[in-house]
Amino acid sequence: MIYTYSDKEGVISVFESQVLKMHTTRSWDFMGLTLNSTRGTPLQLSRGDDIIVGLIDSGVWPESASFMEEPGMGPIPKSWKGQCIAGEQFDPKKACNRKLIGAQYYLAGFERRYGKINTSRDKDYRSARDFLGHGTHTASTAVGSRSSNASIFGFARGTARGGAPRARLAVYKACWNRNYDGDCMEEDVLAAFDAALNDGVNVISVSIGKPPPLRRFFESSSDIGSFHAMQLGVSVVFSAGNRGPDPSLVENVNPWSISVAASNMDRSFPTKILLANDGSYFVGESLIAKPISGVLARASSYFFSGVCTYGNWKGYPATGKILVCFSTDGSIDSEDAEYAAYKANATALIFVQPPTRPTAVVSIIPVIRIDTIQGSKLYQQSFNLTKVQILQSETTLQWSPAPVASYYSSRGPSSISPDFLKPDISAPGTNILAAWPLIQAPSVFDNDDRSVEWSFLSGTSMACPHVSGVVALLKSAHPTWSPAAIRSALMTTAYSRDDTGDSILAQGSTKPSNPFDIGAGHMNPVQAFDPGLIYDMTTQDYVLFLCNNGYSDEQIQAMVTCEPITACPKCADKKHKSDWSINYPSITVSDLKGPTSVGRTVRNVGPNKAATYRVRTVNPTGVSVVVWPKVLNFSSLNEEKRYCVTLQPVKISQPGRYGFGSIVWSDGVHEVRSPLVVQVNNDEV
Repeated sequence: MIYTYSDKEGVISVFESQVLKMHTTRSWDFMGLTLNSTRGTPLQLSRGDDIIVGLIDSGVWPESASFMEEPGMGPIPKSWKGQCIAGEQFDPKKACNRKLIGAQYYLAGFERRYGKINTSRDKDYRSARDFLGHGTHTASTAVGSRSSNASIFGFARGTARGGAPRARLAVYKACWNRNYDGDCMEEDVLAAFDAALNDGVNVISVSIGKPPPLRRFFESSSDIGSFHAMQLGVSVVFSAGNRGPDPSLVENVNPWSISVAASNMDRSFPTKILLANDGSYFVGESLIAKPISGVLARASSYFFSGVCTYGNWKGYPATGKILVCFSTDGSIDSEDAEYAAYKANATALIFVQPPTRPTAVVSIIPVIRIDTIQGSKLYQQSFNLTKVQILQSETTLQWSPAPVASYYSSRGPSSISPDFLKPDISAPGTNILAAWPLIQAPSVFDNDDRSVEWSFLSGTSMACPHVSGVVALLKSAHPTWSPAAIRSALMTTAYSRDDTGDSILAQGSTKPSNPFDIGAGHMNPVQAFDPGLIYDMTTQDYVLFLCNNGYSDEQIQAMVTCEPITACPKCADKKHKSDWSINYPSITVSDLKGPTSVGRTVRNVGPNKAATYRVRTVNPTGVSVVVWPKVLNFSSLNEEKRYCVTLQPVKISQPGRYGFGSIVWSDGVHEVRSPLVVQVNNDEV
């Protein structure tokens, strides 16, 4: 019997159970996992049959094609100990199969806070059935079965599937509808973790979180649950949050799990806006199924101060008008403007926003997102009541540059542990097409009565299951690898340059990204199967990390399983913490004031027993980097070697500014890259 924290006397009473929030046809091809292979069975279809992915979210829509059995899928793994629980509109005999093997729900904490759920009033199901759609979408992204001809309104058509389409799915519903948002009580999340680990899952995907201020790790259900999972060899993948692009708002920052940032891929939906007076045109992003005609109108004609919100509507109908609204007027978002334009009976909305690579959204009226340069020119045309035609949107692939760090993705450094890098890695998170409940409209508005099987969502919630699916494949290919080893393989093979060969851009097109935007880089699934070297860690390494951060024996024991009882060694340096000394695949030093040495241990995981790796470095600005030794010679598989990195401030242009570099070990075939992040705070340099 596995020890359960949710039942442990006194654990929940130690900290208040707070509310956490919930944070594809192209994305897998974009990352190199194609279904077409001339070298045998494609990677996605050759692995994962023995892996169970647990998903803690808002439930599942079991009738979706994503949760049908893959052809040739074998019996349920013998390691599975879970259940498919009956509930409201959820019949286990019909809902579960060899694909969707488990479904449970947890709501004691939610009902303790908000009162008993009234399913007719609260619009949710007292079962594992998904009402909100978030859980269905993330589950199908991680492990959805292949489904041909998937699209939304004819756009993004292709074969939808998850990262590990042959893997099994176990759903743990801990997030419930509250005003059409998903509230996930920590008490319920911890109960879901307990159940998943008792049931025998191999990977846990969690697209939920809480923004700063972050609590200490022993006061967080996600951190406690994921620590327990790590001890049992179960990888946990979290979303990094959607609070970007401001710094230090990254969520889920513990060092024993994976925190995923979001990126835009190379798919676009260009939409032309033609002007009738001179034949010129502008290009935005939208999902317009058929051409639209109307007259341009500026927002100030219909909204006070030109701020496109329902509360500012003057009450004049905008029938036949195509409104031009600026996001900078009142700092509104597109959903506010869309609802206001809809209530004003506008024909369409042109939403002007900064050049953060505008993306198409599923909307209740046609919405075209366009950048401020084009939008300003259109605005001038609106004074002339210019007639325009908006053409049908196109689906375009190989849009360049790609990938791009999504502007909304939460950035590092960690607000509570700045001496190791978070987020860890980035993956596609914008306009991800995945399964959707038939009962839920594809837009966020109550009066949208459309029903779809597939829908777009954007967020780090969508990036997280991309990584979870690949983790399932890696776990199948390398069953003895620890969660730390799997994370290492993902991070050290990630790439930081886009399809043009330049640095991946952040915030659309304004600046190169850095590790606080994208972690170690963008996930490269194929390369991760053969990383060459890995950085591994054990429970004791994490315990020492907690000790060095001032956690008491009692606080640490509140997080770990009852055996073995762990305690801080006498050598733990509680006054001078050194998070950068743990064997993380990245190196981060947030307060470099003088010469500092950092050690790392790497393990040779092949494919060759004998291997020679040589180092090269890219130095952060103002920092000298010396690595010793410069050559690592391996003579056997799983042999370990240790190296030391000495960092020395040499100059400084501005106190407190971070510099970014890298350390790369190469044997001529493998490139084992670790981000190097250093902030110099020595004014005497």
